[in-house]
This record gives sequence, structure tokens and C-alpha cells, in this order.
Amino acid sequence: MRLKKVSAKFFVDASHFVHGAFLGMIWCFVRMFVRSPSGRKRLNVLGAVDFATKQLVTVMNTTYITSVTVCELLQLLKVKFPKVPLTLILDNARYQKCALVHATALTLGIELLYLPAYSPNLNLIERLWKHVKKRCLNGKYYATFDEFKIAITDCLQKLHSPDHHELDTLLTRNFQLFDKQTFLAA
Repeated sequence: MRLKKVSAKFFVDASHFVHGAFLGMIWCFVRMFVRSPSGRKRLNVLGAVDFATKQLVTVMNTTYITSVTVCELLQLLKVKFPKVPLTLILDNARYQKCALVHATALTLGIELLYLPAYSPNLNLIERLWKHVKKRCLNGKYYATFDEFKIAITDCLQKLHSPDHHELDTLLTRNFQLFDKQTFLAA
């Protein structure tokens, strides 16, 4: 009997959370003023979410996401999953599709798959970032950047709590694909 080789497929992307107002929806008869920080600071989170287990691995900083940050994430993934073949599904961001990232992935034995251009709907982690913004940022005011940063990190850490069932419905195989024939007929 042959054993099937188990591999882990991670969807990778960055989210840049700006310390400012995240308005869910406002509708009123009178003018309202919403408190908001300046929006000059941001928390960058480069994340990789496993398709099967929904496990999230992140690298965070307050400067920029660069190819070095992506290589840091690749090394972190290889340390956490040393014996598992890894496949990363990424978009075409310049810092993810450069020679340094390709060389690092090759030395670590990680396969890189790039999504077609302009197709964020195919990257599962985009759903996760939208969920984080809705859960801990929409309609909330954080006076200091530290409070803002703690709210995001807490939200990311609590994604795997037992009472958090939304992740199972968010990270599914349900993709909306369009057939070329549909566009040609219209």
C-alpha cells in the first residue's frame, strides 16, 4: 500500500492596517463627527493561511513589506513545517515575485504558485483580512497605535478559538469563476 504524500498549501498576502477610521456604515439625519487618528502609522501583516487546517502564520512590522519580509515568512514556514512539502499561492506583488524570493524558496524546497493578475477573489487570505477589519476595526476608535496594534494581534490570535466558527465558512473552496463564453456572449 502506498501512502499519499501530504503537502500543505498556504495562501499568502499582506494587509496594511492604517491607524485611522474604519467606517462600517454611517447614515444619519444630522452631521456627525467621527473621532479618528491621523492615519500616519500602519501595521503591516504578511500572512500565510493553510487551506486545510486554517492555521495562520504571520510576520508583522510597522515599516514596509519587502522581499526580505517574504523570505522571513518562508523561513518561518519551513521551521514550523520541516518535513511537509510546502506550496505557497501568491499574488503578483513585486516583492513576492523577485529573484531573492525565488532563490530562498528554491533553497528551502518551497513551491511558489502565482495567481493570475487582478484576481484577489482567488486568494483565500483576502477573505481573512476582510474579516479581521470587520471584526476588530470597523466602527472602533483606538486612541493610540499600541491599542490598535493589540486589537489586530488579539483578533489574529483568537481566530482559532473554539467559539469562532466564521473561519470555516470564510475559507472554503467556493470561488466564483467566469467562463470566457459568458463574457463573449454579453
